[in-house]
Amino acid sequence: MSPDLGFDVDRYRKLLAEATDDEKRLALIELLVEEQAKERLEAQRATERGAMTATTIAEVLRKPEA
Repeated sequence: MSPDLGFDVDRYRKLLAEATDDEKRLALIELLVEEQAKERLEAQRATERGAMTATTIAEVLRKPEA
């Protein structure tokens, strides 16, 4: 996986191997949930930016030239 996606398999494997008690396992679960939420938010923002760009381009193309 590419590092810009925020999904680092080796890192998660290491954290899982280190999760030897309930406290560490819960911390790992919390981290995974937070990172998934962050990824979804970033994807939503990218979609919104794309929509705003498309709207702006459409408005520019609709304007009559002076």
